[in-house]
Amino acid sequence: MAKTMKAAVLTRFGGPHSFELRDVAVPEVGPRQVRVRVHATAVNPLDYQIRRGDYTNYVPLPAIIGHDISGVIEELGSDVHEFAVGDEVYYTPKIFGEAGSYAEQHVADVELVGRKPRNLTHLEAASLTLVGGTVWEAFVQRAQLQAGETILIHGGAGGSLGADEAIDFTAEDYVEAVARVTDGAGVNVIFDTIGGDTLTQSPLALADAGRVVSLVDIAQPQNLIEAWGKNAAYHFVFTRQNRGKLDALTDLVERGLVKPVIGATLPLARMGEAHELLENGSARGLRGKVVIDVSGEAGA
Repeated sequence: MAKTMKAAVLTRFGGPHSFELRDVAVPEVGPRQVRVRVHATAVNPLDYQIRRGDYTNYVPLPAIIGHDISGVIEELGSDVHEFAVGDEVYYTPKIFGEAGSYAEQHVADVELVGRKPRNLTHLEAASLTLVGGTVWEAFVQRAQLQAGETILIHGGAGGSLGADEAIDFTAEDYVEAVARVTDGAGVNVIFDTIGGDTLTQSPLALADAGRVVSLVDIAQPQNLIEAWGKNAAYHFVFTRQNRGKLDALTDLVERGLVKPVIGATLPLARMGEAHELLENGSARGLRGKVVIDVSGEAGA
């Protein structure tokens, strides 16, 4: 086994081109860990937030970041019995505190690792792990969304993908739009991915006993008086990944109920371009995930 690997290393906080492709040491494997040959990873908003310096207290430099992995197990810890060398797996590395996915190899606690859906390529699987686990926690575990209920997604850029109604917030107030679409009833669940004043304004679009689930931190003081009048529940999600969420996601994928959408594919050496593309995706018409082809699968 080679003792070094290529990694896109974050060397400073700042713009998209703050990464350097370096040779770094391959990490050692603990008793309840696996070493995975990374075939693909992906870029998330959390990644560029870390890169630009939003979480400097949690990420000492230089750092390997990244939160999606699909690959093949190459080494097992002495106490790992759930998997075998050669198994195809996908997962999200531990968020903060450990090395991320922007590298040719990765070592992970086995409890984080799930079996890759059989009907997906590594590129497709890598596009799902962080967002899939997050959405499962937000919709199923927190909001307890049920069939037949309505949901408003703030910042749902893929507006035509499964949406019954797309709202252009620059042309129409979303509270008025929801009232129009639901005949004044409001929606059962609101999913907030953008922050700002959405915690204050969202209850105006909620049905009675509705739920608001937010992925973002509270950027400013919020007035929740309207939430009180709606008997609303608020949930704040900073997801904790585990195999159980991935297994649930895998079941949906293999049944054809969840399908990944890839907007762009770049190699590991062009990580800066990948970050730039995601950050400016709306202006460039990006629809889908920006994935990183670590092993050269796309060119095979």
